[in-house]
Order: sequence, then C-alpha cells, then structure tokens
Amino acid sequence: MNLGEFIVKKIVLAFVTTLIFMGINPLGAQDFDKGNAAYIAHNYAIAQKELEPLAVQGNAAAQVILGEMYGQGLGYHVDYKEALKWFRLSAEQGNASAQFYVGLFYRQGFSVPQDYKEAVKWYKLAAEQGDVSAQNNLGAQYAKGRGVPQDDKEAVKWYRLAAEQGDADAQKNMGRMYNLGRALPRNYKEAAKWFRLSAEQGNDSAQFNLGVLYDLGLGVPLDDKEALKWYELSAEQDNVSAQLILGYVSDSGLGVPQEYREAQFKFRRAAQQGNANAQLNMGYMYEYTQGVPYNINEAAKWYRLAAEQGNAAAQYSLGAIYDFGRGVPQDFKEAVKWYRLSAGQGDANAQSGLGMKYGDGEGVPQDYIISYMWFNLADTNGNSDGAKAMEFLANGISQADISKAQEMARSCIVQKYKNCGY
Repeated sequence: MNLGEFIVKKIVLAFVTTLIFMGINPLGAQDFDKGNAAYIAHNYAIAQKELEPLAVQGNAAAQVILGEMYGQGLGYHVDYKEALKWFRLSAEQGNASAQFYVGLFYRQGFSVPQDYKEAVKWYKLAAEQGDVSAQNNLGAQYAKGRGVPQDDKEAVKWYRLAAEQGDADAQKNMGRMYNLGRALPRNYKEAAKWFRLSAEQGNDSAQFNLGVLYDLGLGVPLDDKEALKWYELSAEQDNVSAQLILGYVSDSGLGVPQEYREAQFKFRRAAQQGNANAQLNMGYMYEYTQGVPYNINEAAKWYRLAAEQGNAAAQYSLGAIYDFGRGVPQDFKEAVKWYRLSAGQGDANAQSGLGMKYGDGEGVPQDYIISYMWFNLADTNGNSDGAKAMEFLANGISQADISKAQEMARSCIVQKYKNCGY
C-alpha cells in the first residue's frame, strides 16, 4: 500500500474553497490560486515556487498540498517525514484533509511507528468535519478493533456517513456489513444496493461481490451473464478473486464454452499477483496439458510457489513430483517433507502418499504400523486407495498392531494432524 493510492482520492479544490470561504489563512490568495492551478496541471516546479512561501507563512491549504507533493515525490524526492511535517502543521489548524493524512501516516507507519490509537485520534477529528475518507477509515478501525474496542455498530455508523456522501469504498463496506450481517440484519438486497453503487464507480471489490450475488441469486435474480459481466470488470482491474473465478469458469465450461487457453490466462494473472490457488491451477495446467504445452518443470515451479504459501494440494503435487522423479531427480526425503506438510492439513492424497512411503521404507524408516495409520486417515478423508492398502497391510501385521495404528489415527485426528506418526 502506498501513499499515492490514498492521495489521489483527495480533491484539493474542495477544501481550498472551504478554507477561503471560512477565512482560514487567506494569505496570498492569488499566489495560492496560481500554485494550486499549477499543482492540478502537474506543473510542480511552479506549484513549489508559489506554495512553499505560503506554507511557511502558515497557509493550511498550501501546507496540505506540500505534504502531498513530498508524499508522492511530485517536484521533490519522496520524503514521508517532510510530508508529515506539513500535514501536521495544517492539521493543527483544523484542516480536515490534513487530519486524515496524519491519521493515515500513523495507520500505515509512514515515517512514524505504526500507532492505531493515534491514527484513530486524527481520523476522528477529520471524520467529525465530514471528511469521507476519514469516516471510512475510522469505520474500518472500529470494524477491526484497531486503536479502539471492536464495535461493528460504530463501524456501520461511520461507513454509512461516508457512503451517503458517495464514497465508493464506504459503499462497498456497507455492502459487506449487510452481506455478512454484522451489526445489521443480513440483507442481500441491501448488500446488492450498496455493492452496485460502489461497483458503478469502478470499485473492483464491489464489482466482484456484486458478481457473486448474481452468481448465487442472493438479493438479485440469478443471472450468470450479469455475474460474468461484473467479474470481468473486476478482473480487468486485477482483482485476484475475480480472475480466479473466471479461470475456473473457463476451465470447467460453466455457463461459457470451455476454453483452457482463456483459463490459463486468467489463472496466470492471479498467480503472478501471488494467489496460491491460481498458482496451483497453473501447475495443473502445465502438468495435464490444459491450454499450455506439457512442461513438468514449469508445473513444479508453480506448485512450489503455492506450496511455500501453505497450499495443501500444491504441497501434495510437489511431493508427488519428487516421489516419482518427474522433471527433478527422484528424492524420497523431499517427497516425504511435502507430503507431511500437506497431510498435516488433512489432505487425503498426501496421507495416502505417506502411508506408501512408510510401507516401502522410502525417505523414512519402514514402519507398517505408521503406514497403516496414514492409510486409515486417508480412507477416513475420502481417498479410495486407503481401504485397499489397509486390507493389504492387514495380511502382514497382527491385530494388536492394527488396533495400535487405529488408535494412533484417532489420536492424530484429535490433534488435528499435528505430530502424527513420529
């Protein structure tokens, strides 16, 4: 998250007009107008020349603009400390936009230690003057319990104030509160209303959520075409969730022609943003030749990226690649490592894989009791090989060993698969 993402939402002319109307620091109005016009026109050298003397004299509006210029590196090198200095000077004169920025700096930890309580203090000062960004961000602090006790009712209060002024982020947040039934009765129709208002302003998260409501027929008529429309709009803005869903849609052919090339394009965009499920699907596409040529090395690359984020299915797939030496030197210890990580999350395929490794003594000491335990767990979790493997093992171990393995499996489930079979 960078400062520019927030600053572009603030409209300089609005608060400037208010300041002049209220008679706050009207020093050098003509110079300010010239500097402000230059700033809006991206002529930062003239803006700097005209506004810096006014800011030094105490003009609050000029101070805010200087803060923005230092914060974004417009006419100056990026300097958050200098930006905060000017924002604070303006904020202490009561400028709502500056108060919002000071709160933002404390919220994000720009040039100061992150301090949610201090952020809330400044957000509240700005919010009480009607600053929509501050109202929305203050609502988020209450929703998450950061710097204040967690309070959904207070969050809704501030979200609504900003949403009713047309703030797209706040409208999206109102939609979420209705969608989840937080501090409000769950109401999908109201959720759709707020998501639509935000989505029509281009908010990618609202577009995605509105698509979900059409996809499921919640609060709006069930409409696959309308759902796809909103997913596409969201995905075009690099919303990972929308890209992932569109990848699944193209891959499966649900409501659209099955198109693996389009699926891999969507999955790739999400995967490149670090989404583990998309990375997993990229691995599948390279391993099973869906929309791309077979390339087990490329599959392993994507599986590893997802596996390192803790994706259980990717951990199993990466383990299988090492187990069978596909595109990499066969390495049973490495296979066991990834199987174990996946099995510890309840993945039945990985549990079956561990059963096989313990049964064959590959990568681990041979142990039929532990092997039986893992096959028992795999069978419990739906792996069809588990029951067959247990039947095979039962011919070579005693009933006492089977009972011990079953007890170990029960204990493993109670422990949520932690420290099983050691």
